[in-house]
Amino acid sequence: MNANPTDAAMRRALARARDGKALDAAEATVLLHARGTDLDRLLEHAGRVRDAGLASVGREGTITYSRKVFIPLTRLCRDRCGYCTFATAPGKLPAPFLSPDEVLAIARQGAAMGCKEALFTLGDRPEDRWHQAREWLDAHGYDDTLSYVRAMAVRVLEETGLLPHLNPGVLTWRDLQRLKPVAPSMGMMLETTSRRLFEEKGQAHYGSPDKDPAVRLRVLEDAGRSNVPFTTGILIGIGETVADRAESIFAIRRVAREYGGVQEVIVQNFRAKPDTAMRGMPDADLSELAATIAVTRLVLGAKMRVQAPPNLIGDEYALMIRAGIDDWGGVSPVTPDHVNPERPWPQIEELAARTAAAGYDLKERLTIYPEYVLAGEPWLDPRLRGHVDALADPETGLARDLRPQGLPWQEPDGGFSASGRTDLHVEVDASGRAQDRRDDFAHVYGDWDALRERVPAGAGATPAADAGTGADGLGNADGRNNADGLSGADGVTGAGERQGSGGGRAVAGGAAGGDMREALRRAAADPAGLTDAQALTLLGADGADLAELCRVADDLRREAAGDDVTYVVNRNINFTNVCYTGCRFCAFAQRRTDADAFTLSLDQVADRAAEAWEAGATEVCMQGGIHPDLPGTAYFDIARAVKERCPDMHVHAFSPMEVINGASRTDMSIHDWLVAAKEAGVDSLPGTAAEILDDDVRWVLTKGKLPTREWVEVITTAHRVGLPTTATMMYGHVDTPAHWVAHLRLIRRIQEETGGFSEFVLLPFVHHSAPIYLAGIARPGPTARENRAVHALARVMLHGAIANIQCSWVKLQDDLCRAVLAGGVNDLGGTLMEETISRMAGSENGSYKTISDIAAMVEPTGRPLRQRLTGYGVPSAERVAAARASDGVCRSVRRTIPLVTPS
Repeated sequence: MNANPTDAAMRRALARARDGKALDAAEATVLLHARGTDLDRLLEHAGRVRDAGLASVGREGTITYSRKVFIPLTRLCRDRCGYCTFATAPGKLPAPFLSPDEVLAIARQGAAMGCKEALFTLGDRPEDRWHQAREWLDAHGYDDTLSYVRAMAVRVLEETGLLPHLNPGVLTWRDLQRLKPVAPSMGMMLETTSRRLFEEKGQAHYGSPDKDPAVRLRVLEDAGRSNVPFTTGILIGIGETVADRAESIFAIRRVAREYGGVQEVIVQNFRAKPDTAMRGMPDADLSELAATIAVTRLVLGAKMRVQAPPNLIGDEYALMIRAGIDDWGGVSPVTPDHVNPERPWPQIEELAARTAAAGYDLKERLTIYPEYVLAGEPWLDPRLRGHVDALADPETGLARDLRPQGLPWQEPDGGFSASGRTDLHVEVDASGRAQDRRDDFAHVYGDWDALRERVPAGAGATPAADAGTGADGLGNADGRNNADGLSGADGVTGAGERQGSGGGRAVAGGAAGGDMREALRRAAADPAGLTDAQALTLLGADGADLAELCRVADDLRREAAGDDVTYVVNRNINFTNVCYTGCRFCAFAQRRTDADAFTLSLDQVADRAAEAWEAGATEVCMQGGIHPDLPGTAYFDIARAVKERCPDMHVHAFSPMEVINGASRTDMSIHDWLVAAKEAGVDSLPGTAAEILDDDVRWVLTKGKLPTREWVEVITTAHRVGLPTTATMMYGHVDTPAHWVAHLRLIRRIQEETGGFSEFVLLPFVHHSAPIYLAGIARPGPTARENRAVHALARVMLHGAIANIQCSWVKLQDDLCRAVLAGGVNDLGGTLMEETISRMAGSENGSYKTISDIAAMVEPTGRPLRQRLTGYGVPSAERVAAARASDGVCRSVRRTIPLVTPS
């Protein structure tokens, strides 16, 4: 496994490194064996790459370090790593956790010595293994270890001014949301991607659930998705092969390229410690360490910061600098290295002298690297901006020469003043958006080239035979219908075939034979029994088969919801479009400085709700961007503002992503946050932010949105606390029909468990200004045939669980709305009054529909039209009369026809 390469292989790999060519894993593995003169040449090439990177950021000849204190918050851990002396048992400690007074004493001592970083190091979730840890947390009022970490980070910020760097081990996506507001940076060593070390008894990571390489890589990805500047690295000499090392370096490179959040990579050598299972293992050779640093530098490139801990390298400072490091990591003048207590830190003066002897200047940085300090949002939470600015040189982002002082940590309070283009809801139909993409398009969404590698097989930008919905929504720009099973001149299939006499639903004789015929028969006779394979077959239906599928779905619609076509008189209120989440399909989100950015004041939100009420609305639907300046209580304040002005208005508000954001900012559980939202006036939640409930698709569609499991948790918790929700699916981008089927299965399973979904809403992808389409990764939305098939299949697969299937008139033009109404759909959504999100993406169907518009659209189907409430009840006569008087749309948003005066 560690066979030495041939001389020819080494020469080829060194030549490629010399010429600046990208190395593959095999070449990197060869170079990791370099020794002697080959190592000298390798170090020369790596050093040249490092120097170019420093020059590109204006730090020529500079190697950095962070002056820190080490806060071992707890030495208890649920893992059992064979080389670790940091983790211990409760009986060997005076208490399971350091007390707040002990934490602050260490931090104050560090601040007095000019330290800027408070490194919180602790074992992974000790309460899962040690009852003493669980009892201590309970006694002190903390739900879990991370709650205590968060609380102590805030205390350190406020009382000492030190910047927390958190190393709490494996974190979930939601954990990162909780901790980002209290720490400018976080970290976790990948160590190795070797599964053998994790799975085989006697190996370094056996019996340690948090050392699963797949789990640790997921943490790195989630940190990148969450825009957290993150430190990671590899540990060499713990039993891994040289090929394992190369694989680990390339795994880090993939995450760093895709998300841009890896701020530094530590290359650390194993040093055997007494009283550990691996005490007899030899230390990693320092030449081996130098080769690994050099390969890491060459693979990760000039922009990556590469570090070697100076207390683990003996006197070989010059060797590590030659190998390509540009950082020494954290060095403490106060506290020992609690992970390697037998290896004291060098004095900072000695480190500076050693660095100078190699021809470089030593300069202090903060725990968050200069590039992220200078970039600011989205990498730095606004609650930490003042703390970082107090310590950072505004020109370089490096540390200033001063002692930190405590500053208040608090929620931002400037988020509710009106700002920006607050008339966008009207002007989007008149003058449109100011530009088709954000100025930071090239990097805010991650690396587009790396992203292409993630697109599921069979999905993405490759055009289908009937690709594009065309100007009429039916695949043709000239307004004619496709020959794909639409039988009427108005694009509606005939409604003459009805339920058969045998109690099941009849299947027309014209349907194709084989698998399609059997799938159609099962859909008619036993919708709940439809297999995944049969559902996929139905999604491929065309011509007569598609017409038959739509007829079956329409029979099911009639059985479940009757013949009425329903709609609600409502108003969308998007209270801000400032957002840094990085959803690649979203053309609505803006930076605070973009020309189209806006934020409404609470009074403006309430004014719009009052206008809607006067126009007969029974509902406001409120969603917005994840604005970093909005306080954690913002959502409660918005709901209260509407209820105070319009007590009887139904508040349908806040997507699961907004729920997670609110809960994270207030450090509340999802349950408690939803209960508080309900008390503030929220009546139901939109089940948006679902997109496709498959993380392989979600992580292509979005950089930082919540994972599937979090969406499910928010929705099911909302149902449990008495908040009904809708369910949605956005399709036709980088997904496949198999994803649609799985999504529908999950929605049905949730409904069978909770019964909390009021409707299922299908949302075709609008591509025109969507970043992922402009980057050439997504296809231009679903075809007309696919739209008809998926609406019909949703009716079939959700029959008996969700009675209401809604199409989006915003995304489908009138002909296609009529087509899906003849194929299982019973609801058209709302009059909306202001629809900005899809319009910003390029939808051409306007930002509102009057009741007259809706009636004209439905009239050719011959079905009755009925106004409804959010929960599908009947509105009062007063509401109906008010809606009729305004035609369902308030005057302030209506397009006016200019008067023509005689010349």
